[in-house]
Amino acid sequence: MPARTKAAQTTRKTTRATKRRRGPAEPRGPVPSESAIEQADPAVAALADRVRRADGAVLAAFKDPFASSPLLLASLPLRSLEPTPFQRDLSRTHADKLVAAIGAAGAFLDPVIAVAGGERFWTPNGRHRLAAAKQLGLRSVTALIVADDAMAYRILALNTEKAHNLRDKSLEAIRMARALAKEQPRVLEKDHATSFEEAYFLTLGIAYEERGRFAGSSYTSMLRRVDRFLDATLPKALRQREQWARRLMDVDDRVSEHVKRLQEMGFKSPYLRQLVVARCNPVRWIPLKRGQTAPPMPIAEALTRMTASVRKFDPTKVRAADLALVAAVAPAED
Repeated sequence: MPARTKAAQTTRKTTRATKRRRGPAEPRGPVPSESAIEQADPAVAALADRVRRADGAVLAAFKDPFASSPLLLASLPLRSLEPTPFQRDLSRTHADKLVAAIGAAGAFLDPVIAVAGGERFWTPNGRHRLAAAKQLGLRSVTALIVADDAMAYRILALNTEKAHNLRDKSLEAIRMARALAKEQPRVLEKDHATSFEEAYFLTLGIAYEERGRFAGSSYTSMLRRVDRFLDATLPKALRQREQWARRLMDVDDRVSEHVKRLQEMGFKSPYLRQLVVARCNPVRWIPLKRGQTAPPMPIAEALTRMTASVRKFDPTKVRAADLALVAAVAPAED
């Protein structure tokens, strides 16, 4: 290397791209000494009375550390609690594991979240703990009672009791949507975007309602790019999503036929369905621009194109190497 070039390299300054670190948020919420609330405080008095009428006992009243919302910690009779009607289905295996874990720990330590429902208190995230409590013969459970009844519809994003798979999330979202459509028929679907998390959960939820073993994960790559919350009332939005879900299930019927044909040809991979769906995905090769929120095409158009593609799909053109590529990027099964 020439001496001049070498010298230039040794004296050249290097600059590193520095990431701007985000500092802590501005302080919010009450300080500890301001957190306690008297039971007679108007913010919780009616709720505390409701607890006593249910033969429960208020253990404490305090402010939520995030928004200073009033909360009650109470002991409630087990008979006074029931899961929200739109909550995911009970997993007996998980409930049995909880029974064993509680027995091994020697204590029931995890309060359920509760809101004042109809005649009883609703818990939007405690179905498995209630089942375990009944199996253990508990007379009561500890509950964190929220004054805002709408929390029953916002708990999905906070639920960490048992990791939701795609089927769980989709079924809970659509059940929630159906309940809200009856209670608030004039409210727009998009106004509940936070509660439902993802628009495609609603479309897939309808498919899962009809077909419990629907292969929803095969279609999320396409749906998450084209499915958006609708600027329509919940009842009208549900009717529209029922049509989309029906079209998606029709696509899946044809995909199943291709999978069966591929199996007859000797392919035994568990990723056959993902391969067929990926080949027929109309937005697969459309690049996603940075910051883009608008879908590359409307969901109705995407379903029309996908239907046409799956009809033209030729199983004889599939090669073993194609399956290996799909296996490397395929989502986990529901």
